[in-house]
Amino acid sequence: MLPEDKTTKLQFLKTGVSRLSQLLVSKSHKLLNNTCTTPISSLVQPLRCLTSLSLDNVDYTKIIQLCTRTGSVNHGKLAHAHMIKSAFRPCLFLQNNLLNMYCKFDEVDVAHRLFDKMPKRDVISWNLLISGYSQMVGWLMSSSVLDNVSWNSLIAGYIRAGFNEEVLKQFVKMHQCGFTLSSYVLGSVLQACSNFDNCVEYGKMIHGCVVKLGLDLDVVVGTALLDMYAKNADLDDAIHLFKFTPNRNVVMYNALIAGYVHNESICAEFGNETFVLFSEMQRQGIAPSIFTFSSMLRACNAIEAFDYGKQIHALICKKNIQSDEFIGSGLVEVYSLSGSVYDALKCFDSTPKLDIVSWTSMISCYVRNGQYEDAYALFHKVLAYGRKPDEFMISSMLSACVNMSTVRSGEQVQGYALKTGIGSFTIVKNAQMCFYADSGDIDSANLTFKEIENPGVVSWSVMIHSNAQHGCAREALHLFDLMKRCQIPPNQITFLGVLTACSHTGLVDEGLRYFDSMTEDHGVTPNVKHYACIVDLLGRAGRLADAEKFIMSSGFEDNPVIWRALLSACRLHKDSAMGKRVAEKVILLEPHAAASYVLLYNIYADAGIEVPAIKIRELMKDQEWETVELCQIFRVSVCFDARLKQHFSELLCIKTKVLLAIMRR
Repeated sequence: MLPEDKTTKLQFLKTGVSRLSQLLVSKSHKLLNNTCTTPISSLVQPLRCLTSLSLDNVDYTKIIQLCTRTGSVNHGKLAHAHMIKSAFRPCLFLQNNLLNMYCKFDEVDVAHRLFDKMPKRDVISWNLLISGYSQMVGWLMSSSVLDNVSWNSLIAGYIRAGFNEEVLKQFVKMHQCGFTLSSYVLGSVLQACSNFDNCVEYGKMIHGCVVKLGLDLDVVVGTALLDMYAKNADLDDAIHLFKFTPNRNVVMYNALIAGYVHNESICAEFGNETFVLFSEMQRQGIAPSIFTFSSMLRACNAIEAFDYGKQIHALICKKNIQSDEFIGSGLVEVYSLSGSVYDALKCFDSTPKLDIVSWTSMISCYVRNGQYEDAYALFHKVLAYGRKPDEFMISSMLSACVNMSTVRSGEQVQGYALKTGIGSFTIVKNAQMCFYADSGDIDSANLTFKEIENPGVVSWSVMIHSNAQHGCAREALHLFDLMKRCQIPPNQITFLGVLTACSHTGLVDEGLRYFDSMTEDHGVTPNVKHYACIVDLLGRAGRLADAEKFIMSSGFEDNPVIWRALLSACRLHKDSAMGKRVAEKVILLEPHAAASYVLLYNIYADAGIEVPAIKIRELMKDQEWETVELCQIFRVSVCFDARLKQHFSELLCIKTKVLLAIMRR
């Protein structure tokens, strides 16, 4: 109960605000120091009448619930005291009922002492105690006894606990009560305006309040404003604010650089701006922090500026901060994307404190560069060291299992994900869909897609592309229509799947219409892969001349990928004349690529033109461009070599011939 004396009551309630702030911080860190040691048994003395009773958790729970319903808090205290005197260990459910009883009757200090002594706490425990303190704060607000320190403490507590919308509510109440809005409070509230829907609108309102109060030149407020705009991808306002803010500090530079890097549609212009900012801050005598270097490495990855990434690495070594786990994982990512697995491994091995992000970066490096067995071995090492893989690592491992053609290993990774609860993450679901689709099980991929509650553009794109690769064009296009109805804006990957679906099933007019709609209806700029899909679409339909005209007007006429698509179509339709001309173009653009020579050889061989075919074959031998030895591992653990004509199992050879015949048809 609250003290009767008014002065004592106000002091008690103000202390409660401070305790609530501490509690909110503790919830965010799942840690609370045991500072109260006063035994609750001292609250109740007459226990002799209960000493002969033997009660269990069910009995005590019924008693406490009855006391709570009837308002008999003293009887509830008596029962609690009996537990303590008889050395009874209450279960978590009973302890939560005790918390509920004390909080309902304003015994929040007693509830907090009980909470401190609980060996286990769940979300109900936290919510009960926070609710108790919140009720106390509500009384305080209605009594208008909060001072500036109490308000600041309360707002800071809500922010650290992640209750961002509650921060705005308390800020409004503080303003309505006529309290002075300091730079600390405004900075804290702006920090909250980055973590919930439509928060940037609230941030702009507070920005207006900042200007009205004349605090727009304050370093703390200016930094918070810049960070708010950058995190909400409002780069125009962030840049404008940055230019007109004097006395810029490292946090402001970090906020703007991070804003550029975190932008989903980062382009070369934005990437170059980060390099300009990085150089400018050093000219101004502002030393880059670990966060600065981490963001710069991400910028190098985003626009594939790997040479600049090496320069950043040299500066990191000069400052002797390469041992930081965030820097280490960033360096691994840079060398991974540049294809230098050796340098990535050196950075990984030189990081003394490896966190799960570092392990994941190295596994992703192996997968990205085709070293799937090494990725699988490193994954087992992670488990052997007792580390818990996260959803990103599981996603990479599923990709590795697909490329190793080891379905059983993939099933084991999925089993681990389900067992640990990681399988519920959308990124893992997306990887599972790819795994099933690449393993030939499109039905399981579709079922996995249906399990995702709110699929985003990546999930839709994966499913559309998977159906397209399996020849399920109508299903892929139906998914695309559903995606548009759900108001999910498609991206380049989505349209790649749509165009592939049209190409594989000969839907020429539909494919051309979808290609035109990319820029006209959705603002998506097609790249060389999209143009190659259209060339393949026209080529499969026998419209080779139209395909060649399309290439010449595409702007990618110097890219060998798009010409190789036409060369494949020439082989399909046995057009050796155009095939020879197209092959010469491809060989001119890519003289050392064996694939073009192989395609031209096959065109001549299929057309029965032996002399040119023999010459090409001899040229390939002279250049040591022998075709790659092809093999496929089946689940029966039998390996077939493309050069062998027989196998110890005639049944398997017969089955293989049947499959090849079906594929040719």
